[in-house]
Amino acid sequence: MALYAISDLHLALSTSKPMDIFGGNWYMHHEKIRENWLAVVREEDTVLIGGDISWSMKMAEGEKELQWIHELPGKKLIIKGNHDYWWGSITKLNKMFEDMNFIQNNHFNYEEYGICGTRGWICPGSERFEDEDLKIYKRELIRLRLSLDSARKAGFERLIAMIHYPPTNEKFEDSGFTDIFKEYEVEKVIYGHLHGPFHYRVLNGEREGIHYIMTSSDYINFNPVLLL
Repeated sequence: MALYAISDLHLALSTSKPMDIFGGNWYMHHEKIRENWLAVVREEDTVLIGGDISWSMKMAEGEKELQWIHELPGKKLIIKGNHDYWWGSITKLNKMFEDMNFIQNNHFNYEEYGICGTRGWICPGSERFEDEDLKIYKRELIRLRLSLDSARKAGFERLIAMIHYPPTNEKFEDSGFTDIFKEYEVEKVIYGHLHGPFHYRVLNGEREGIHYIMTSSDYINFNPVLLL
């Protein structure tokens, strides 16, 4: 068994939404993801998917992308990204596919690890952080804590967290997210959201005892990253 991670699949099987505005490497990127996934992931493995699954606006359209993911090998643990407007009832989502679990104020497990997460948001101190962002930011901190508490109450001492947005601002300053990760002694954090010219904002590697791993699909060349 192995644990992999990838974010920002940005599937557009039900609509026309080219991603190559972020670079030519995005051309037919869904085929690259599928080919690379099939090359490394086995049925007994687990893949963390860190949000921005589909460009679909409604669940009726998004089901096609979820079916596409379902047909790939492995168990999938998924959080919401900022473009996942199709995301509906968490209860209904978790009943759709036996091999796909969706995280929202809850957790799932991989062996001895509790897998937690939330979408996240722009952090204070960011260039684009405005007054209306504060409410969403605080709500996402609550959701992260609820997810981590869920794993702790279930007896998981070792934690891995997923967040879609970067956990810091452009100046790599601590945020409520990084504070919570430290408080709960999270071992690894995977995140995405950043593409092309925004890769200068990437936080990768060890920071205060936590291993941060950037998993946007274009950053990792559309190849799932081995975590464990």
